[in-house]
Amino acid sequence: MKKEHWLIISLILIFIAIAALYLFIGNVSKEIVIQVRLPRMILTIFTGMTLAGIGSVYQLMLVNPLAEPYILGISSGSAFGAILFGVLGLTLLMPVGGFIGAALTLIIVWRLAQKKGSFDRSRLLIAGVIVGMFFSAGISLIMYLFQKDTMIILGTLMGNLGHIFTQSEWHFFLFLLVISMVILGRLYFRSTALDIMSGGDIYAGSVGIDVQKVRKELFLLTSVLVGITVSYAGIIGFVGLIIPHIVRFFIPSGQRKIFLYSLITGGIFLLCCDLIAKNITVIELPVGVITSALGCPFFIWLLLKK
Repeated sequence: MKKEHWLIISLILIFIAIAALYLFIGNVSKEIVIQVRLPRMILTIFTGMTLAGIGSVYQLMLVNPLAEPYILGISSGSAFGAILFGVLGLTLLMPVGGFIGAALTLIIVWRLAQKKGSFDRSRLLIAGVIVGMFFSAGISLIMYLFQKDTMIILGTLMGNLGHIFTQSEWHFFLFLLVISMVILGRLYFRSTALDIMSGGDIYAGSVGIDVQKVRKELFLLTSVLVGITVSYAGIIGFVGLIIPHIVRFFIPSGQRKIFLYSLITGGIFLLCCDLIAKNITVIELPVGVITSALGCPFFIWLLLKK
């Protein structure tokens, strides 16, 4: 049996074990499992898949092992939009606010990344950090002005997968989930173009790829995904950074495979982190604390190594 087949079987078995533990740990009723834990598990898996998939796309497209939505400032912009809608009482429309914030961040960062009409990857990363800091300052201002909505703000900033869905929110989330799956499918089918673009813009253009068009499309699609995930789960850092690198340890090349394995591994990883966050102490910890505790040492190691 091939190495990849063993990897797939291992991931499936790990997922089944963790999902069963996630749903049925403790003495809980059937209603709790169906109405609370199952929706939370679906949100957790979706968030982990999305962040890891986007991270694999960014790292290849920007030819930078440290690229992810959190570093590029898109998460901060999305969080600002979602929080703004939340404190204004538009809770159901927080995903829309998240998308608007992500799109606004994307436009600003994209403009700042242009140098004499051409795209500069280094300027993009610097611009992402600067714009992310700007929106973080905006979030701090909102927190000061709307102190009664501190829980909404902190839940978005620290990562919170314990979103309690009303019936209308659940239906809206399922609608957005379908849209997100379509977008992830589109990112998958752009894998070949990404592989070619990693060889340089000149080479990609010589084989017929419109590099600027592909980049704009990918940034737009990923911004929609970031807007959706941040509005429901908050800012959860490092998932998009470490998971693609772990996958590349087993699958060294080929974006199609790396993207698919990143989706699967990202869902499993965040499910594990949320399970730890719920059970490690008497009170539930924000899942962003757990991912940061695991991601920071990995980030430092990656920075020192590469």
